[in-house]
Amino acid sequence: MTEPPKLEALDESTFETVLCVVAHPDDLEYGTAAAVDKWVRAGKTVTYLLATRGEAGIDTMPPDEAGPAREQEERDGAARVGVDVVEFLDGFTDGVVEYGLPLRRAIAREIRIRKPDLLVTSTYADRFPNGFVNQADHRAVGLAVVDAKADAGNRWIFSDLLDEGHEPWQVGRLLVVADPEPTHFVDVSDHFDAAVASLSAHDAYLTALGPDYPKPPDLLGMILGGPAELVGVPHALTGRLVG
Repeated sequence: MTEPPKLEALDESTFETVLCVVAHPDDLEYGTAAAVDKWVRAGKTVTYLLATRGEAGIDTMPPDEAGPAREQEERDGAARVGVDVVEFLDGFTDGVVEYGLPLRRAIAREIRIRKPDLLVTSTYADRFPNGFVNQADHRAVGLAVVDAKADAGNRWIFSDLLDEGHEPWQVGRLLVVADPEPTHFVDVSDHFDAAVASLSAHDAYLTALGPDYPKPPDLLGMILGGPAELVGVPHALTGRLVG
């Protein structure tokens, strides 16, 4: 039997600015928003960057309608945990995001603009901790964030960013959430309701998944409750910390 991971509490005193980078609207609402609510309430600055507008994510709605609807739902969900800066990249299409230099450059540019102490993204592993296969866009964006972290601190990689006035920025650490090999956790026990409210903002998306899809409190109870048993708190977000 595999031994459960030994998790350390994330030292939240080491950062004041956070940039969360994911592929789609709602990716951050599956647990990460609980930590975001905690950080914002502690006075930290958190901003969101999404690679797409999730335009291919609602089977019953054409992309030209789904994209704007999901963008607004993301802004609404972010607002419910105190985030008022939500940016979307242009040039990347939901469902067919490819890892490569354009994606790395776009993320590195935002890192230089926002100058975060901590980066947060979702796992780029082929499977989530529960064994489900990870979606292609998640993998592409997660890996691009890892590389963009280094790119943003290198003056000669994407040196054209200097012409835009974006000086290099070295991010201290990266937290990869939903990773199958977590190293750290964030106690979000007092922020569960805020996470539920944030996910619930994605009404059009969740409704399209059908009546049998778990409701936000039940789904987040599973996501944040299971890892919490390992560290003895009601709810916890886990991730792999990369220096």
